[in-house]
Amino acid sequence: MNKRLFYYLFAVLCTVTLFTSCSDDDGDDTPTVIPIEQEMAGDYKGTMDVYYVGVPDPIASGLSQKVYVTKASDTAVKLELRDFVFFLGSEELNLGTIAVENCPVTVEGTSYKFSGNQKMTLLVGDCDVAVSGTIGSGNLAMIVDVKVGGGTLQVKVDYKGTKLAGTESTEAKILSFTFDKSVEANAVVFSEPIVNEEDGTIVFEVLKDVTTDDLKKLVPTIEVSAKATVTPASGATVDFSSNKAIFTVVAEDGSSKIYTASISGRAFVVSYDFEEWDPVTHKPMFGDEETFTTPTGWCTSNYGIVEMGMFKPMLGVSGWLVTEESEGHNGKSALLRTINSKGGVGGLIPTITTGSLFLGTWSTNAGNTLNSTKFGNQFNNSLGRPVAVKGWYKYESGKDFYTCESDATDKATIDVSKGEYADQYSIKVSLYTTEEYDETGFSDYLTGESGDNNFYTSSRVVAKGGVEGGSTDGQWKEFTITLDYGDAEFDINQKYRFAIVCSSSKEGDKFWGAPESKLWVDDIEVIYKK
Repeated sequence: MNKRLFYYLFAVLCTVTLFTSCSDDDGDDTPTVIPIEQEMAGDYKGTMDVYYVGVPDPIASGLSQKVYVTKASDTAVKLELRDFVFFLGSEELNLGTIAVENCPVTVEGTSYKFSGNQKMTLLVGDCDVAVSGTIGSGNLAMIVDVKVGGGTLQVKVDYKGTKLAGTESTEAKILSFTFDKSVEANAVVFSEPIVNEEDGTIVFEVLKDVTTDDLKKLVPTIEVSAKATVTPASGATVDFSSNKAIFTVVAEDGSSKIYTASISGRAFVVSYDFEEWDPVTHKPMFGDEETFTTPTGWCTSNYGIVEMGMFKPMLGVSGWLVTEESEGHNGKSALLRTINSKGGVGGLIPTITTGSLFLGTWSTNAGNTLNSTKFGNQFNNSLGRPVAVKGWYKYESGKDFYTCESDATDKATIDVSKGEYADQYSIKVSLYTTEEYDETGFSDYLTGESGDNNFYTSSRVVAKGGVEGGSTDGQWKEFTITLDYGDAEFDINQKYRFAIVCSSSKEGDKFWGAPESKLWVDDIEVIYKK
């Protein structure tokens, strides 16, 4: 080989080597760029199925969960499941917040794969957590494996979610929670539910004799924040047979809040439907005995009409103060009316006589008419303390309102200062103490008299309440009277009488009122609690 050829071959070899070295250096120095902040990082809203490892069917499915993905490095992400809570039936299993700090990312086509593991201490104890999944086109799919206490409990989570835009609503609240009483299944619910937003609780009461099957069929109506959803849904049948149920509200952005609705107590109810009426015969001081009808369990001021006896034709008084009406709120009802009894007989008969329906009895006292009404039945302490009286009423006022200056009641005149149709009804309730029940001399009863013998103002009254008002324009209205015990306590060993007094003119005890004022009452309920 001559010297010229040797130098030529040497130059070619060096050139090839140089280009090869440059090519290798370029490959090592150019890293793969992963657009984590643009393509992966963000908040994801989705659902998850939870499994016990080794059990094929999920123990919880379709649970709403928000996942947070942030950049850990140029080639890794951090994943968080905050407040990871799920329920087994009504029992809560709270794992707390699962966070895997470093999950390396690889590119696979148009998607990004990640995986990572970490030891951490959750609310259930020390855990080994492993995650793996894929993010692509704004969608996240991943598997989370959690081993608690060295594998004594193994949970797998299958999650799928969608990346949020950041403009979604974050509010997840129950704004109202009610039971529509037009739904037959909800008839066993006694009280309106109370929502405590701070504690995430809802409480309500049911009737004492409710059955387990009844509690499995309740249908709540639920209003939640705008763009939020609630599970179980509003109008769905919910099982309260364990005395509670769980409701999860999910905001538009995937944030969630859990509410526990529970039965806080049971109430016993005694109902009066006014469907049954009994004949009552009474002999007045002057005149012949007469018979009228009274709703079963009640007493009325019809006795006062009988006591007018032989004077009724002279006064032009006819009919009764309390009568049975065929059309009530539901079936029959009781109609109470105020009449113009003209007044006379030395003040023994008033100008205005009011219709009264009450629990109690009647014992005529000619010298003190208001002492004739003996208000209050013997109270059965085993029912518990009375807390409320509910019912339905309708009212229409008579035109001209009469007042009188004193008990000389035959001198009542129209009070023009009251205006027309100014009369009002009243319904009053009281619970009062007694030492012994006297059903012959009636000495322990409180009455319609004023002062300390009055069933509503006496010092013996431990609880009371009432409602009053004017015309209802021909419409039936519901009323609720909550008994106020003040500083008094209900004593299971104390004897009591319990009174409900309905009047067609609220000032009838002063012999004031408007003739032809009418009060209808129906479906009265007394509620007791222990």
